[in-house]
Amino acid sequence: MTSPPDTARAWVDVDLAALVANARTLSKACGTRLLPMLKANGYGLGAVPVARALDALDPWGFGVATVEEGIALRRSGVSRPILVVSPLSAPSVDPVVEHGFRPTIADPAMLHRWIARSPAPFHLEIDTGMARSGVRWDDDAALREAAAALASATGWEGVFTHFHSADTDPASVATQWRRFEAVLSGLPRRPGLVHAANSAAALCGRAYAADLVRPGIFLYGGGAGPAAPSPAPVAALRARVLAVRSVPAGDSVSYGAAWRAPRRTTVATLGVGYADGLPRATPRSGDGVPRHIELRGRAVPLVGRVTMDMSMVAVDDGQVSVGDVATVFGGIVSLDDQARAAGTISYEMLTALGSRVPRHYR
Repeated sequence: MTSPPDTARAWVDVDLAALVANARTLSKACGTRLLPMLKANGYGLGAVPVARALDALDPWGFGVATVEEGIALRRSGVSRPILVVSPLSAPSVDPVVEHGFRPTIADPAMLHRWIARSPAPFHLEIDTGMARSGVRWDDDAALREAAAALASATGWEGVFTHFHSADTDPASVATQWRRFEAVLSGLPRRPGLVHAANSAAALCGRAYAADLVRPGIFLYGGGAGPAAPSPAPVAALRARVLAVRSVPAGDSVSYGAAWRAPRRTTVATLGVGYADGLPRATPRSGDGVPRHIELRGRAVPLVGRVTMDMSMVAVDDGQVSVGDVATVFGGIVSLDDQARAAGTISYEMLTALGSRVPRHYR
């Protein structure tokens, strides 16, 4: 059986129409403009194709984590505003100015430095409980210093916070929002762009939508909590069957002999491993969450340890051939299901997709 060279072992099918459909679901739920997050190369699916697909929805701009990610978008022709959501550091000041990015200012010292350097737009971050970055909501001295500097800052365009548990704890969102509003009331003015909601909070409606929402995982097909609607699947990680063998009862499979055949078993080798984005974690029998791969329309179990370039599945009925296509996630086995079974989250499954795995867009 022959196949195109870039589908000879593993690849990712990316459904851009599903991505746009998920964005429309978010937009309808929150009723305000989107600031889609394109961090980590569009959550592993390709920031440039994602940006071009989402441009049809007229987002305010796009969010990235690093200056380099923003430069890649600019070089591809993306002209909308780009917010660098990581806190601005001294080495990044000049590149941010040069490329016209919106920096995130996370402390009074950098606020003074930016205002002295440029009148260009910037966003101030307020820490309301994430304890990661931003001026803390309860640091009165820092807030007074920031407010004094903001009074004459012509470039102050936006202010934001980040919810830490919007997908699991609605009460925590309400608490953080109250803290955020209290901080805003003490600032010299309310800037034109106030934003806080991630995917989970944006799907709650208008309550936390403000002027922008910053969706991430839901756009890319990952769930945003038990109360949220299910997203359309966007990415499907696929792999070819490279070899098939019959393993006698008692024989081991893969490194460490961690799995042995309970009976004579057909084992198929797939051309996908942890270097491609399939986590090495071994099947977890103790918690009732086995790891499965879709093959010929049914789910078959992963057996043995995932290796760097290959993995193995047990096919009880023996119905498998070299060249068959297996789907790691994005089909019968969802992205979230595969992530849970591997002991991780959908964000990591997507961003761990290897650079050698081609992305096919439709």
